[in-house]
Amino acid sequence: MSTAGDAVVRCVAAIAAAIEADRDWLTELDSAIGDADHGGNMARGWAAAAAAVGELDEPTPETVIKQTGRTLMAEVGGAAGPLYGGSLLFASAELADGLTTETAVAFAETYLEKLTDRGGARLGDATMVDAVTPAVHALRAAIEVDGATPVAALAAAVTAARRGMAATVGLRASKGRASYLGWRSVGHQDPGATSTVIICETILEVLADELDEPVPSVPAVTVHDPDA
Repeated sequence: MSTAGDAVVRCVAAIAAAIEADRDWLTELDSAIGDADHGGNMARGWAAAAAAVGELDEPTPETVIKQTGRTLMAEVGGAAGPLYGGSLLFASAELADGLTTETAVAFAETYLEKLTDRGGARLGDATMVDAVTPAVHALRAAIEVDGATPVAALAAAVTAARRGMAATVGLRASKGRASYLGWRSVGHQDPGATSTVIICETILEVLADELDEPVPSVPAVTVHDPDA
């Protein structure tokens, strides 16, 4: 019988596969405003994380996320390692009592809090925070206000994350390498916000499969096409 910890292990593996599949896209996005290494760094880090959590003897949601965070910090270069990995590591404590809708919301909120503390970015700075912030708010509202099911709540979070990602195209970057470009950063989709959306979409797919529910239709948004 699959446990919650096993499900989270499966989720990490699925994220690794999704990031690898979109590695070139993430690299293309980052080449316009950064060091062109986001795709490679993220693919390497998540592959290592998938391998590491796959070796845990008795995985729990907390231990899987903690190991994932530690691995990303060690394997992902640049600022992304501490931002993704460090925030996951810190937020993993919210899952000490297991994975429920309540602990999932607490985890998401703590992740966002640590992310903004570490990177100093806020909504509107054209970073991954522009995808994470609306996703976390939508998740909490869907669960606590609308009484949505976990799958429906996560679908709402994915919708919000996609819109936040698309919004970075029209923003002037205020943090990270992209900020060095000044107004020239406008018109480019943030790669961190994009990888965040890929992660959220993958979690939704895994959760729906675990609960044997269809994946809800999530509205598409206008995004940057690297081939355009």
